[in-house]
Amino acid sequence: MNGLLSYSGLTTKIRAMESHFLSDADFRNITELGSVLEAVNYLKKFQSYESVFNTVDENELHRASIERMLRQSIYRDFAKIYQFSNISQRKFLDLYFKRYEVIIIKECLNSLFDQRNLTIDLSAFEEFFQKHSHLNVSAMSSSSTLPEFVDAMKGTDYYGTFSKLLETEHPTLFDYEMALDLYYFRDIWKMKDKLYTGQDLKDLTTAYGSKFEMLNLQWIYRSKKYYHMSSADIYALLIPVKYRISNQQITAMVEAENLSTLESLINQCFYARQYKGFSLDNLESMYADIMRHILSSASRNNPYSVITLYSYLHHKEHEVDRLIIALECVRYRIASDKAMNYIKKT
Repeated sequence: MNGLLSYSGLTTKIRAMESHFLSDADFRNITELGSVLEAVNYLKKFQSYESVFNTVDENELHRASIERMLRQSIYRDFAKIYQFSNISQRKFLDLYFKRYEVIIIKECLNSLFDQRNLTIDLSAFEEFFQKHSHLNVSAMSSSSTLPEFVDAMKGTDYYGTFSKLLETEHPTLFDYEMALDLYYFRDIWKMKDKLYTGQDLKDLTTAYGSKFEMLNLQWIYRSKKYYHMSSADIYALLIPVKYRISNQQITAMVEAENLSTLESLINQCFYARQYKGFSLDNLESMYADIMRHILSSASRNNPYSVITLYSYLHHKEHEVDRLIIALECVRYRIASDKAMNYIKKT
């Protein structure tokens, strides 16, 4: 009853926002268009993207600006949900908000390592961001050296992680991004137990536990197939979470002598037994399918709960990722059927 009273208004708001998600037919229509400009004009028919693109000069619609504007639609939706939430619901949103801070930190890091100028566009999110974040985005984006960049992060939750990396020899962009991701994932896994109990905790544990373990499987596979990394280096990349896969299974996978042995071990894990079509070759697409299934099912079964917030934000970000791929397919004139295969695998 408490969940119903607390979440009824917010759940109604989220269900209304979900009604504006694009269907597979909409994605098909986009892939059949003749130009990116036609695709953008098509998106203007949808409430989620109308306000993003309507005020923009068509001459300014290049690849980076379009992707940036699509991301802005995510931030706008997050701010809408936050404004409609109560204090308890905002605890989860504050935790989730770190995801957007991580994205901005990575943008700044990439710019620094590439030695290029960067302008962070927070136009649709600036007021909210300034109120809720301790990041000094201006100082970070204008930093010309790593020590200067790390110094700009003093007073934030990320400073300790980054300052330790400065003490290592020749840290790379990969090192910084992995350290940032691992910090963020550990923080979520720890904080959910402090913030929630009962069904909320159970749903979040299932969602995040599955997410992190699926990411670990992908990292083990990529590390062995593409990078030929040592076992010690692979262990350093893994998210320290145990949910459906035991430590013994992880150890066996990391220590596997070849891809054939790894495939056999992965085929014995919980996710391979639980989900049809699961295999070594389609880990990324299965990750998307599994997360979509878990969050949609949990949100449907427990609509008046925190999982409804997580489900909406996940699906919104997933839609934007698919849109970016769809627009790239239009740009390079990839046949519609082939484009839809790419989109559905995302």
